[in-house]
Amino acid sequence: MPILDEKDWAFWEENGYVVIPNAVPQENLDALVEQIWTFLEMDEADQETWYRYRPYTREDLCSPISQAGMVEMYQHQTLWDNRQYPRLHEAFSEILGTEKLWVSLDRANMKPPDRADRPEWGHKGMIHWDIDTSALPLMEGDDVAATWRPDPTTHTGVQGVLYLTDTGPDQGGFQCIPGFHRTFYEWVRTQPADRNPRFPDMTGLDIKVVEGKAGDFVIWHKLLAHGNGHNRSPRPRLAQYITMGPAPAKDEAQRAARIRSWQECRPMENWPGDLRDWEHRHQTPAKLTTLGRKLLGVDSWN
Repeated sequence: MPILDEKDWAFWEENGYVVIPNAVPQENLDALVEQIWTFLEMDEADQETWYRYRPYTREDLCSPISQAGMVEMYQHQTLWDNRQYPRLHEAFSEILGTEKLWVSLDRANMKPPDRADRPEWGHKGMIHWDIDTSALPLMEGDDVAATWRPDPTTHTGVQGVLYLTDTGPDQGGFQCIPGFHRTFYEWVRTQPADRNPRFPDMTGLDIKVVEGKAGDFVIWHKLLAHGNGHNRSPRPRLAQYITMGPAPAKDEAQRAARIRSWQECRPMENWPGDLRDWEHRHQTPAKLTTLGRKLLGVDSWN
């Protein structure tokens, strides 16, 4: 039975994102939440420990967590249990039009509440793209409409995030500008040549916060400007980023790098990483299912 029904497809094409409920079992969520606290050496019951680190920046990798809550864990079994869960793969397969996918080796997120006495953690939220939109070809008419259902070989792929706990509208969760994937090419013609290609000018744009239940999985179009919000609640936002895209026909260097990252329990090159090298020192490679081996690239889809 398909994951997405006609109503889901209509919502996707109109808004540029879709919510898949109950994407993974509750025990998967609980296990990963517990592991995030262990990895960060924090106590979920003691709020003061949530702020034990100074958040890292690209220029100063001083801790395993950023101000926006990006947690530098990549290869734990609990992450892989969600990456290789069949319902997630099926959802991506339906949207991308192929089952032959690779999964991203991405991170978790723990965004603590904004507190006046912890100004270094005062992340107010943001809206951005994870692609350089200045590199996109200008389109119009039917060419634009064709990007609404993603072409997995181009910039019009997808991204995803799994809600590990119930996440309210003020908890710093996923937010976006609904429908912007459809209006991007029209909008960009109104922008100056020196616009920021990763952060849109928000003039006239309306942000929607997508609250959700534990186990909800949001998939969004890469052209949809998005981000995480301002956590004004008393609880942390907990999530896992998971993206899938078509497995390349031939890319032995990339395949080898992915397998090495999994075997060594370390991030891929150019990811911030954890100076403690915690995963490498504390765990063995995650056990992969038959599906997981294909999603990583150990086994071929052919």
